[in-house]
Amino acid sequence: QVQLVESGGGLVPPGGSLRLSCAASGIMFSIYDMGWYRQAPGKRRELVAVINSQGGTNYADSVKGRFTITRDNAKKTVYLQMNGLKPEDTAVYSCNARLGRTHDFWGQGTQVTVSS
Repeated sequence: QVQLVESGGGLVPPGGSLRLSCAASGIMFSIYDMGWYRQAPGKRRELVAVINSQGGTNYADSVKGRFTITRDNAKKTVYLQMNGLKPEDTAVYSCNARLGRTHDFWGQGTQVTVSS
């Protein structure tokens, strides 16, 4: 059974930092592309950052220079370091594991709230 379990969300003031973690089980983690997505109330889910199986990364323009995605294949975990958080970063952040078009798994999400 595939499980993706996110952690690290919470309430942080503007300018603060958080590190999200997503621990995977039930998949051959190292060959999957891993991504973080977010969905704010009333908005569509959007890609935040992705790291492929080779370690290549891609970021949404809105988070470039502030967020960093990394992975630890030995721990089967992907991380999202978020610095310089803004109120518009408030959303539910979800982890995604993808391999081709037929293997696509999601975590349950973790709430990130940026507010003073």
